[in-house]
Amino acid sequence: MPPARATVDLLSRVPVFETLGAEDLERVADVTVARRFSPHHVVFREGDTSDTCYIVAEGHARAIREHVDGRQIALAHFGPGDIFGELAMFDDEARSATVETLDQVDAIALTGPDFRRLLKVHPDIAVKLVVSLGRRLREANERLSRQSFQTVQSRVAGVLGQLVDAAIAEGPAEEEGDVLVTITQADIAQLAGSSRESASRFLAVLERAGVLTQGRGKITVHDRGALAGYIY
Repeated sequence: MPPARATVDLLSRVPVFETLGAEDLERVADVTVARRFSPHHVVFREGDTSDTCYIVAEGHARAIREHVDGRQIALAHFGPGDIFGELAMFDDEARSATVETLDQVDAIALTGPDFRRLLKVHPDIAVKLVVSLGRRLREANERLSRQSFQTVQSRVAGVLGQLVDAAIAEGPAEEEGDVLVTITQADIAQLAGSSRESASRFLAVLERAGVLTQGRGKITVHDRGALAGYIY
């Protein structure tokens, strides 16, 4: 299990808990449990009972949904400092998506019953969380509004830019100016709300321009400034 200080530091990076002070974060840390998942492990499936949320300490995972015809749609990617399954903190509704690991994931787990007991003892934490959740809702609405006016190219560049920012936050780039992002073309297309063909064509344009290099299930971004120029 991560040291208490490390757990508090990890929680402080989670946007849901951004309004909590050090003492509140320590109270939350006290009811967490360390978990480790092997690569390509299904943490939970769409429709499962919702009783636990997870904060990623190391590794990566993604949320997907499946159509009745068997096709999968990627909804989100998670890395260190990201939380998934957070609605379990507040209710026991069925999972709305499946989450699977992409590599080994070390995480801390927070059960809904434990968290709700904590809120009963410290109701001021609930008030602070409402403020934080309200901010996240506004940001999500603004993001959806922007995307409705963006071209496919701008949406793809925006998704890739967010992944680059997340990769930089995890640690220093391998080389000066280069950032490695582990993701497939199909997942980028789905996250950007475009067809795989359209996303692939635009990524090829960026590759020819020297902005990035593509590999199997990975992309290395060489020029972050040029990539940002496609986002508006």
